Amino acid sequence: MVSRKSISGGLICLGLVASAADVSAHHSTAMFEWGKEKAIEGTVDKWEWTQPHTFLWIKVMDSSGVAQLYGLEGMSPSWLGRHGWSNHSFAAGDKVKVALYPLRDGRLGGFYLRVTRNGQTLEALPQQVP
Repeated sequence: MVSRKSISGGLICLGLVASAADVSAHHSTAMFEWGKEKAIEGTVDKWEWTQPHTFLWIKVMDSSGVAQLYGLEGMSPSWLGRHGWSNHSFAAGDKVKVALYPLRDGRLGGFYLRVTRNGQTLEALPQQVP
C-alpha cells in the first residue's frame, strides 16, 4: 500500500522537475536579430513592468503618417531596477527614442537596449566594468 506521504512527495518532485524545464525553456533570444541594432522614435502607448520580462509598446509613424504599434520586450523588473529603471520610467504619451534588436520575422517589435526620454537615456544592458 502506498502512503499519502509517498504520493505527496512524488507529486512535489514531479512539479519541481516540470517547473525547472519550463523556466529554462522561455529564455531564448533566437527570435531577435541579436547584434543588428535599429533605432525608432515614437510615443509610448503602454509600459508593462511585469515578470519575467518587461514590455514597452511604442506608436511609430510610418512614411505615410499611419501609426504602427511596436511591441518591445526587455529585461526583468529586478534587473532593470538595479540599473535605474522603475515602473514609473515611462507613461503613455511620452516621446521616446529607442535602440533595439528587431524581430527576425519582420514583425514590428524587438528587444529594447536603450530608451531616451527628455534627454535622459536608460540602458537595459549596461556595459560591465572590468
